[in-house]
Amino acid sequence: MAVIDLNSDVGESFGRWTLGDDAAMFESVSSANVACGFHAGDPSVIRSTCKKAAEAGVVIGAHVGYRDLAGFGRRFLDVDPMELADDVVYQIGALQALAATTGGSVQYVKPHGGLYNAIVKHTAQARAVVEAVKSVDPNLPILGLPGSEVLRLADAAGLRGVSEAFADRAYNPDGTLVPRTQAGAVLHDPAEVAEHVLRMAVEQSVRTIDGSILKIRAESICVHGDSPGAVAMATAVKSALDDAGVSIGSFL
Repeated sequence: MAVIDLNSDVGESFGRWTLGDDAAMFESVSSANVACGFHAGDPSVIRSTCKKAAEAGVVIGAHVGYRDLAGFGRRFLDVDPMELADDVVYQIGALQALAATTGGSVQYVKPHGGLYNAIVKHTAQARAVVEAVKSVDPNLPILGLPGSEVLRLADAAGLRGVSEAFADRAYNPDGTLVPRTQAGAVLHDPAEVAEHVLRMAVEQSVRTIDGSILKIRAESICVHGDSPGAVAMATAVKSALDDAGVSIGSFL
């Protein structure tokens, strides 16, 4: 039976503000990208999210990003590479400590939002992320877009790079994600999202924004936890994969 990892961005509530239904998402996914406090999340949210993930048998990963709470980490920041590396180390360490209190542990790293998109091509920032992860634990895999600088540099540094696709995002013909500012960038219909994922998991391809078919090989597929209707989309994806004989399981 084919196996694919489904991951979701979680732990993105902050103080009195609640974002997403993490517990419900854990019923459908195998990996949890837990916000580490720089783009979202606070210590209590992080600890609670790790506890729920551990109880659900979901693998915990560090969702590291720019220090940008106001912009939810989705804006590009021209950060000094050394400062960026220190920020990534700090975030991983914070999550490791809080996860440990719940009996869980951090198993991988996935950059978030603006940082994720930047290190597709931004060599200096991609290198900073790779060096930061390697300095903490060279056994931690890094998730990234296929063909990205961060995966190339991770491989060169002896780290495992894990190629990732997105269930609820539209693609450009060159394999990059359509910017969120562009119409049609985010998919909302559960049936459309399920079809999108099936094509990725079974045919190893994706239909791009212009209708062309692009070959894409992904070890993990992200279903965003903060999107409207996220739980319905995750449920539809899980059901479609089950029906196609594809099992959901961690890439580890």
